[in-house]
Amino acid sequence: MKAKQLYDEYMITSMVAGFEPVSVEEARGCVIRDTEGREYLDCFSGIAVCNAGHVHPKIVEAARRQLDKFIHCCSYVYYNPLAAELARKLAQVTPGALQKSFFGNSGAEALEGAMRLAKQFTKRTELICLTMSFHGRTVGTLSITGNYGRKKGTGPYLSGIAFAPAPYCYRCPFKLKYPQCGIACAEFLEHVFRFQTAGSVAAFIAESVLGEGGIIVPPPEYFKIAMEIVREKGALFIADEVQSGFGRTGKLFAIEHYDVEPDIMCMAKGIANGFPLGAFIARPDIAKAFTPGDHLSTFGGNPVSCAAAIANIDVMFEEKLPEKAKVRGDELMNRLVEFKNKYPLVGDVRGKGLMIGIELIKDKDKTPASEEARQIRQLCREAGVLIGTGGVFGNVLRLQPPLVLTAEEGQKALDTLDKALASLSHSA
Repeated sequence: MKAKQLYDEYMITSMVAGFEPVSVEEARGCVIRDTEGREYLDCFSGIAVCNAGHVHPKIVEAARRQLDKFIHCCSYVYYNPLAAELARKLAQVTPGALQKSFFGNSGAEALEGAMRLAKQFTKRTELICLTMSFHGRTVGTLSITGNYGRKKGTGPYLSGIAFAPAPYCYRCPFKLKYPQCGIACAEFLEHVFRFQTAGSVAAFIAESVLGEGGIIVPPPEYFKIAMEIVREKGALFIADEVQSGFGRTGKLFAIEHYDVEPDIMCMAKGIANGFPLGAFIARPDIAKAFTPGDHLSTFGGNPVSCAAAIANIDVMFEEKLPEKAKVRGDELMNRLVEFKNKYPLVGDVRGKGLMIGIELIKDKDKTPASEEARQIRQLCREAGVLIGTGGVFGNVLRLQPPLVLTAEEGQKALDTLDKALASLSHSA
């Protein structure tokens, strides 16, 4: 039986709006080959996971060597040297005083653990998050997610959660223009602390670049202003780097663009280039807040995943992948800005490195063009290029290819997108 038939008969897929009709057989670098032998240029990386490219030989070899030694021991019952080495590497490459890591299996687990640690360290119980945000699909992470579309119908959620406006310049909730706005979205945090909480805020949680919300890039001043308020109120800052980390934005971690230091940082997706792993890292004084029995993960710090993650970090530096992401991202953005002037359908183009969003609109009122985004994705796929869609209105095209994307592959993606936009514009 074909994969689609097996999916239809045996897998729960009713929560997925629509599958891409691609049955993956093999992948290398930026190219996916399906079971019919057709090749696709992958510009979505399994939702920003395979940052070092599919089946990177050094990463695969590291995992293969570990498979021959042992696969599981539980890194929180016995000492796992690979988990320890990965934690040391993360302490070396993460910003500021971040030093001590906890390993789980996913981004949602990383956020859950970080929230708990922040509460135990501060002895406070409330959290402030952002509208338009997405942090996972557990009850805890949906509680801090600012997106009705992800949360509807599955409450009640955790109490003690307040939301500040997302730094979404294209759809500013204050109807202001950057930079004349004075970064009102950041300043509004003072209002949230004062009027939406009971004065017991443990942490402010934010994605350094909002991914599922539509590749929303905060203004350069945003986090500095926000941090002044957060520090003054005695709260911690938890940076969610699950999607924006590991070179994706042109720096190893996106928060490095903003010259602020998180107290806790969450990672997953690109950490092990496709092997399941999640982590959060904290300052040593914060990490000590956990006491025996407070937290654990049976599969967290799996030795095979840790081996892959260690090799992945080495590859990031050896091949200068963050720097390559910046160069390639700048090339793509330069032409995408031309698309904005060329096609009325393109309302906004934004991004950092190879984390790029193209927001589609129907008219000058910025009515979200969600169906058109779906059609563009289909046209690109039919032409052999895989892209993503997202945003709170489902109207943002997402370009998040592996960071090993070549100039020629980038050109192919742009040409394909250009033709798809032209096709849709002519048929309108």
